[in-house]
Amino acid sequence: MEIIDFKKELKHLYHASAKEVIRVDVPPMNFLMVDGEGDPNTSQAYAEAIEALFAVSYTVKFLLKKGELAIDYGVMPLEGLWWADDMTTFSPDDKSNWKWRAMIMQPSFVTSDLIERALAEVKKKKNPAAISKVRFASWSEGECAQIMHIGPFSEEVPTIERLHRFIDVSNRQRTGKHHEIYLSDIRKADPKKWKTIIRQPML
Repeated sequence: MEIIDFKKELKHLYHASAKEVIRVDVPPMNFLMVDGEGDPNTSQAYAEAIEALFAVSYTVKFLLKKGELAIDYGVMPLEGLWWADDMTTFSPDDKSNWKWRAMIMQPSFVTSDLIERALAEVKKKKNPAAISKVRFASWSEGECAQIMHIGPFSEEVPTIERLHRFIDVSNRQRTGKHHEIYLSDIRKADPKKWKTIIRQPML
């Protein structure tokens, strides 16, 4: 059986320095996604989206492991895109108007047919509340700046400001959506040690 470590193969995308901002070119990749809105700290819809995404992602993994390809790999971390219709109102101090896309990257050999099989299996066995909202699609960001934030989400603002300053002094412009990649299991890890990659596309 072939075992693949995608975090290692895609290290430039799923690892970052906490000491400096770096540039990365992010190619198109496929994701399972759920869209929603509201404060993620209080939104039941956000919790339901995460539950459904991981349920389908693990089912895809096991189908591949047992199937003809006989490939095993670690499920990729949860990622989030965050924005507001009016970005001038997008503030960490008031998340009530935030819109979000929760997503998990899927390997290139995962097909739409396999996703449909996984969705049907999850619906039959667990039927999580957000299963009907899960979709499979490609997402592309191109050139981005990114940095690692270590600590609780509530303390991200200085790290985000540092990222934005890097883009500004590089005479570039921010574009697209604020992107976060959650590398820690927040149910188990000390919040002071949470690792989050913060990424911002730029022109």
